[in-house]
Amino acid sequence: MILAHTANFAHTSVHSLAMFLQDGGSQVGFSPMELWAHMGNLAKAVVLVLFIMSIWSLAVIIDRALYFSAARKQSREFAPKVAGALKEGRLDEAIKIADRSKKSHLAEVVAAGLTEFRSFGSGGAVTAEQVESSQRALERSEAIVHAKLKKGLGGLATIGSTAPFIGLFGTVVGILNAFQTIAAMKTSSLGAIAGGISEALVTTAFGLLVAIPAVMLFNYFTNKVESFDVEMDNSASELVDYFIKQSSHR
Repeated sequence: MILAHTANFAHTSVHSLAMFLQDGGSQVGFSPMELWAHMGNLAKAVVLVLFIMSIWSLAVIIDRALYFSAARKQSREFAPKVAGALKEGRLDEAIKIADRSKKSHLAEVVAAGLTEFRSFGSGGAVTAEQVESSQRALERSEAIVHAKLKKGLGGLATIGSTAPFIGLFGTVVGILNAFQTIAAMKTSSLGAIAGGISEALVTTAFGLLVAIPAVMLFNYFTNKVESFDVEMDNSASELVDYFIKQSSHR
């Protein structure tokens, strides 16, 4: 008996739900143009802001990807060449090699140290002041190159952290519009609230679509910058050791 009542209740519920969807669903449009038409001005502004953020994010991603790829490639070619030149004592040749590698993070740091070292003159003994001055030049160059490597990553982090909240703001606005429509029309049909719900879902989805790749690639690029920092630290340390050896040989 209980099973029979349960079955009848389930059948009635399913039938009511089907009638509800049939009554309201015919008024619902889910094409992009129809969704855009249903949106209020504030929700459209949210979507436009998210669109601008996505373009900005894409521009930063492409720029950093190309820059890091060129830096890695040129540094791999630069390191053995400059090491060979310094081993043979050809300081001027080492500086020329560094100058030709414009996009190499290692070349920029090494060139600064070698240029400062050479500014004291090639004749006579290498003094402690010359080594310290070259080391300071290396540190300054490292800081400058680090800032270049991180260019745009702050904006990428901001986009990744704020885009979901901007999308959530659009969601709240859409839901409020849906409830206002229900109150004004005194109905709970799906067709009456479809515009507001669609608006809410679109802004949420768009916010996540912008934020997720921004966060993932920000972390990826940050790890790349840290790797480049380690390489620059090692190169600067090796160059200082080279200067110290030069001072002991003269």
